[in-house]
Amino acid sequence: MNQDSNAAYWQQRYETDQTGWDTGAITPPLKEYFDQIRNKEVRILIPGCGNAYEAEYLHQQGFRNVFLADVASAPLRNFENRVQDFPAEHLLETDFFKLSGKYDLIVEQTFFCAIDPAQRAAYAVKCAELLKPGGLLVGLLFDTIFEKQGPPFGGSREEYRAYFEPYFEFIHFETAYNSIPPRQGRELFMVLRAK
Repeated sequence: MNQDSNAAYWQQRYETDQTGWDTGAITPPLKEYFDQIRNKEVRILIPGCGNAYEAEYLHQQGFRNVFLADVASAPLRNFENRVQDFPAEHLLETDFFKLSGKYDLIVEQTFFCAIDPAQRAAYAVKCAELLKPGGLLVGLLFDTIFEKQGPPFGGSREEYRAYFEPYFEFIHFETAYNSIPPRQGRELFMVLRAK
C-alpha cells in the first residue's frame, strides 16, 4: 500500500468510526510504565498514534517533548480538539518511515499490528534509527493470531524477536500482567534498548 492510499484507508476508518482497537483511554501497562519516568524532559515519539490517549496522559503529567505521528489527519485533529494546549508543531501528519530526528523513547501502542507485516523488519530498523544511543522502545505487541484478515495483524514473540534482536537489547519482553480484559494474556509488554 503506498503512502497516499494508506493515508486514505486510515482516514476513512476514523471518519466512519471503524476503530475497534481504540480503548478510549490509556491502557494500564503504559500508564504504569509512564508513572515511573522521572525526567519530564525526555523526547517521546508515538508513531501511528491514533487518538493518542497515551500522549494526552503524558501531557497532563507535565511531559513537554511528546511528538505524535500519524499518516491520517483525522486522529491528529481529534487529539488537537481534546488537548487544546498541546503544541501544534508536535503533531506530525506523515509516514512513520519518513520521520527524522532523535528521541529518547518511542511508544508502541497498536501501530506495529496495523502496518503490513512485510514492513515489520523495516519498522525495527526505523525505530533504532530514530532513537538516541541507549534510547528505549516501549510498548505492547499482540502475541496472538487473529482469525480475520488484518489489520490488526497478529504474530508471536519468536517472530518479533527476530526483527528486533539485531538492533535492540531486550530489557523486558513478557506477557503483560495488566492488560485490559479483552487483551488479557494476548499482549507482550516490551522494553527494548537501542544498541
